[in-house]
This record gives sequence, structure tokens and C-alpha cells, in this order.
Amino acid sequence: MKYASVIVDVPSMQTDRSFDYKIPEEWQGFLTPGMRVVVPFGPRKIQGFVVETKEHSDFKRLKSITECLDLTPCLTKELLQVGHWLTEKTLCFKISAFQAMLPAAMKAKYEKVLSLTQDEHLLNISDQLKPFFQKQSQVDFKEIEQVVSLKTIQKDIENGYVELIYKVKQKGNKKRIKMINLNVSFSELEDKMNNIPVNAKKQLEVLQYFKDNEVKTITLQDLLAATNVSDASVKALIAKEILSEKYQEVYRDPYQDREFKKTNALLLNHEQQQAIKPILSSIEENEHHVFLMYGVTGSGKTEVYLQSIEEVLKNGKEAIVLVPEISLTPQMVNRFKGRFGSKVAVLHSGLSTGEKYDEWRKIQRKEVQLVVGARSAIFAPFENLGMIIIDEEHESSYKQEENPRYHARDVAIYRARNHRCPVVLGSATPTLESFARAQKGVYKLLSLKERVNKRSMPAVDIVDMREELRNGNRSMFSTSLIEKLTERLEKGEQSVLFLNKRGYSSFVMCRDCGFVIQCPHCDISLTYHRFGQQLKCHYCGHEEHMPNVCPECQSEHIRFFGTGTQRVEEELVKVLPESRIIRMDVDTTGKKGAHEKLLTKFGNKEADILLGTQMIAKGLDFPDVTLVGVLTADTMLHLPDFRASEKTFQLLTQVSGRAGRHELPGEVIIQTYTPEHYSIQLASQYDYDAFYEQEMFLRKSHAYPPYYYLTLITISHPEITKVVAVTEKIVQYLNRNLSNTTKILGPVASPIPRIKDRYRYQCMVKYKRENNLHETLRKIIDHFQQEMSSDDLAITIDLSPNTMM
Repeated sequence: MKYASVIVDVPSMQTDRSFDYKIPEEWQGFLTPGMRVVVPFGPRKIQGFVVETKEHSDFKRLKSITECLDLTPCLTKELLQVGHWLTEKTLCFKISAFQAMLPAAMKAKYEKVLSLTQDEHLLNISDQLKPFFQKQSQVDFKEIEQVVSLKTIQKDIENGYVELIYKVKQKGNKKRIKMINLNVSFSELEDKMNNIPVNAKKQLEVLQYFKDNEVKTITLQDLLAATNVSDASVKALIAKEILSEKYQEVYRDPYQDREFKKTNALLLNHEQQQAIKPILSSIEENEHHVFLMYGVTGSGKTEVYLQSIEEVLKNGKEAIVLVPEISLTPQMVNRFKGRFGSKVAVLHSGLSTGEKYDEWRKIQRKEVQLVVGARSAIFAPFENLGMIIIDEEHESSYKQEENPRYHARDVAIYRARNHRCPVVLGSATPTLESFARAQKGVYKLLSLKERVNKRSMPAVDIVDMREELRNGNRSMFSTSLIEKLTERLEKGEQSVLFLNKRGYSSFVMCRDCGFVIQCPHCDISLTYHRFGQQLKCHYCGHEEHMPNVCPECQSEHIRFFGTGTQRVEEELVKVLPESRIIRMDVDTTGKKGAHEKLLTKFGNKEADILLGTQMIAKGLDFPDVTLVGVLTADTMLHLPDFRASEKTFQLLTQVSGRAGRHELPGEVIIQTYTPEHYSIQLASQYDYDAFYEQEMFLRKSHAYPPYYYLTLITISHPEITKVVAVTEKIVQYLNRNLSNTTKILGPVASPIPRIKDRYRYQCMVKYKRENNLHETLRKIIDHFQQEMSSDDLAITIDLSPNTMM
């Protein structure tokens, strides 16, 4: 193969295609699609991905590839195909799609190192490489590539003798530990010990340890601990060449300090057996189906997942399990690690760059067969997929909000179709889109209507907070909630209090003139942070101090409104001074591992009440939790978003499901100012079917998904006149080029009309079938390309928006 087609790392319209380059003589037959290279592009050198190699090119004067970054492809053939499909599906640039599939460590500045995989492989590696590894197990790649042919190195990599590693300069280096080797045989050791002066007691102790335990290699840390000597003694023995030291790479294992108890498959009840049958048959027959597993909270969905995965791994295939970021709790990891041990890699945002890179490499090197992770784990470089599971499929975090704006569910279905394997979407409250597809037979519906062991769902009590106010209760806790909390404290049971913060923040307002302090760069009120008495903008990061008087009317009656978790905790302590409280919010879980520590404490019954926001709504399973209180059920209902009722219903159902999951019966109290709203009423009865009917009726009458598809186009620029003019042009162009049945709404100012001193306008396209849409949108981007690169204009297109903000 003499030529390579390369997608270069310049995200713009003009470069969103492949460019041909000559492959230098020494790399021919070695360079394959999916590898990253450095190529000359104009005056500079930039990275790119090889997407094809070929014998002929239509262009005459071609430049040559200057550097090869990988020795094995970092994107498989199938992932390259997924990248091309993403570009079409989300209208992003090809380079953005490929970059999204790689771990962050591979996008930073790095040095390349060639490393022996095991010491004994020194004998097996090719003669050209041997001299480099005589005294060390890692060699800077630059030293080798000038001397040894890449084909030779690639062959040794394929045989597993050496591997290429990226050492990220600023972070994500490989983790190494110091190993101490005995350089002499045990028979020679006796002589060496006799030659050591008697007063060098510590050195003798070290050698005695090697002799008594008959070890040849030990980590420095273990040696010092076992012999109780300082490393000076070891260094002295290294200087005498009786011992030698070298570094050995270890994977950073975020779970190394933990023992995972091996668990075995549980007996499935009748409903679970009915649900797993079609999945197993789809795995056996190598057929692609999408299953929607609609099961109430606590109905044993996870056990069905585990047993299906077991079947997949038995067949020698691989599986991907996606869980929402917030429910990637230690409990979730325990379930999978307990069942499948070291066959599992875990990917989530709590890991460091280096840990993520190590987990990704385990997948790439086929050392694991199962990946459990958040959204981006859908791109795991498996080549023999047997199943994909998406738990809590209704979660909005499966949709990426920046380019490429993909939904993990769509990628899962696309990949599963390629691999002819099943996708299982699980949820107690599926999105209306998924449930509608299941009703139509596009997905296969599997229902689990009862909790395991026939436990009843917790009883739900709705408290009207307006009534509480009328009765003179001005606190944030209703009378019945306090009674129930006290009852739990007396019985030694635990409670969970949930503060629904989404779409709601503590703002500062003057009680005399009604003035609300806004961000000077964004049209949104500043959020009050008690720590340091600061006001912050959650969009651009602007900060200022809390004023003592109102800037408008100089009144002293200026104070913050809204309830943060800190404030709830303070109030709780006043009302229930004897209670032990664990608070979980952004402030208390900021440090690495904090999330886990707090949940472990709660699990060990070191607290009576767990108080938190979104992050405690899912996946938690504690036997002694018998009461769940929802303090603010309706904050999300009033957002400018057609999914507000659906999100409220889902959240309340999820939170209620945390109570009474074991022997003790559970109770739920929902405090609200709009008790009559159907989403709150139906969540209290766990009636998803009735909610589905009611919500679908409203969606149909207002032409919203799942009856229509939506596309949201947002335009932003520092000058408002420019934004309005461009948005109007776009709306006119859409009206001319799309069919009459398609509805185009706008132009209108976005719900947050200004962010970071940029004005924002939007228009929305609602359609059922619109063949021209993609092409029309591409032409719009084409047309404004010049202004987007030179005039600070930004146009973002979201083909299935999750929020309208």
C-alpha cells in the first residue's frame, strides 16, 4: 500500500474530508487504518487518523507522512465506521467523532516509550531490539525508531513481547514500582555474605531475607517492610552489584485496596425467567434485537443483566454495560466485580486520566471481556461484542451536550446491529420515546411488574406545603415528615432526604424593591454560595461579594432565597438535635473517593439520615432505609422544557424506590406546592401506564416527541443585531427548503438569552418525515462557515435536543 487517506485534526468544514499522503518506504505494509499519524498540513505538522490505505491516488504531488504515532491501531475498523456514521447522524466533523472515542490521555502531549512486557521476553525479541533492553526494560521510542524497522517492532508487539506506551507529559503517566533483584545465585550468596563487614548488620539482614525466603525479585516497599531496614542499606548492596534495581509497570487499579466477595447467580423468579428467555435466545441465535426491560424499582433487573452477561462471556464474546454517571456507585461496581472478577474494566469520571488510560488499554489488549462505564464507554474497542446493556435508559446524561452530540442509545443500537447482538434498555420509568417504540413493536417489551420476593412498593404520602403555611408551619419540613423522622430515630432505622435542586438555585433578592442580582455577562441570576459569602454565575464563572445593601434602592432587606443542602442540614439539627446526618452534595463529594466513603459510612449505620441532591436518587440499596422524604418535588416542573413533567415523574419514582427494599416496609413523603399536578399524583401511585397515556395525549396535541422529531438550532454572537439577522436568514432558508408539513418555530431569544457576553437566539424544527433536513442543515453550516471562523459567530445544531435551554 503506497498511499494513506488521513482525516486531519483541523475541525472545520473545508478540512472535513480525507487527504492523501505518501506512505514512506519503511512503513509500507505496516501502516493500517485506525492508526494516528503526524502529517505536514500547510506550514505546520498536525495529527490525523489513517482511514484507508490504497495502491493509487488521484493526486500527483503528494507529501509524505512524517511520523507514525501508533504501532497498533487505536481505532478498530468497526469504530472507524461508527465515526463516519456519527458524522452523518450528529452533523459533527469527522475528527471530533474519532477524538470522542479515545481516552483523554491519548489526546494530550505525550512521549512514546517501548517497554518489555515481561523480563523473560528479552530472549524472544528480535536481535535488532535486544541491545536496547540489556540494562533497562523501557526505552525512549525516539532512540529506537531511527535504527530498527517499524515492521520488526510491530512483529514483536503482535507476539506480545514488547508494547508501545504513551507517557503523558503533564499527567497520566504509567504507574511504576521499584523492584529489587538478586544478581547472584543462592550458592554464591553465602560467599558474598561472608565478605560483608560484620558491622554492616542491616546489609546482612537484607541478604539473609533473600536466602531464607529463596526469593529472586521483590518490590522495594515489601523488602523494606519485611527487613525493617532503610533504603540506604539496599543502595549499598546495589553499589556492590549483589542486588540490582529496576522499575516495573503496574496498572493503576482504582479498586486494588478492595476485596470483592465472589457472588453466585441467584435463582430467578417467574417474571425474571420470562424476561431473560428472549434475551438468551437472541444471544444464542446471534440476532440483533432491542429489548426494553420495563421493571419497577427493586424488581431484580440487575440479576437478569448479570446472568445474560454470563451467557455472553461463556460464548467467548464481550459485553458493555452503561450506567448513568451518578449511579456508578461502589455498590454497582461491587455487583459486577463480585460476579466477574478481573474480567471487568470500569470507566467513569471519578478515575484519574491515568486510571482511565489503563482501563482502556486492558480492553484494547483483550485482557477484559466486560466494560461497565458511563456514556463514553459505548466506544470500548471490543471486536467481538455479544451484548450491550443500558441501565436507567431514561437518564439524560446518556446524551452528550457538546460535539459530537450523540446519544449513547443510538450508538449502542448501531454497534449491536453490526455485531448482530441484542441491546437491553432497562428502566422503571422509560422515556416516552422508548416506551412508544416498544408499544409499536420496534423494541421488544419485557415487563417486571413486581419487586423481588413480592415486597410491596412503599406507601406514598403527598403533603401540600401551602396548607402547612396556612397552619403556621414556616419551616421547610412538614409536620408529618418530622414525626416520621423522629419515629425512625427511635426505632434505629435510617432515612433518606432528597432535595431536588435541578433548575433551582439560591438567588439574592431585595425584599423592598424586588431587585434580583444578575450576572453582568449572562442574563441569569447569580447563585448564592454561603462559603465566603460569594455570588457566582454557574454559566461563565463570574464572582462577586454579597452586598450589604440593595444596589438599586439601598435597602438593607436584601437576602438570599432558595434552599441549599447546607441550610437543610442546619434546620434539621435544630429540629432533631440527636440525629446523625451525612450530607452528600457537590461540596462534600468533591474529593476523589469521598462519594464512596460517605456511602460506606451510611451503610455501616454511622448515620441516621442521608441528605443529598440528584446523586442519591439512584442505584442505592440499603436494608435499613425505611423512609424517603422529598423536600421540593416541583422545582423542575416549572422549567421551560416540554419534558419537565416526565423528568419529575421519573425522579420521584426513582427516589421512592430507595425505601423498603429489604425486610422492613418503606414509606415516602413528597412535599410539594402543586400536589394536584398529574406527574406528582401518578408518581405517588407508581402508575407509569396512566402517566404515559396522559403525557402522550399532551405531546400529541402540542406536536412534541415521540410524535414529532425535533431539531434545535442555536446562534450566538457578541452583537444582538447580528444574532437576530442570522437567525432570521436561517429561518427563511429552512422555510424555502423544507416540506410544508414541517413546522419551523422562531426566531426567538433562548431561555437564557445571554451567556459570557454572547447573545443567543434559537429556532426549532418539528418534523415527522423530512428527507431534506440533513442536507439543508449542512448547507447552512457551509454558508456561514467563513463568518464562523472569522467573525466570532457560532451556530450549534442539536438533532435531538435533551433540553431547550
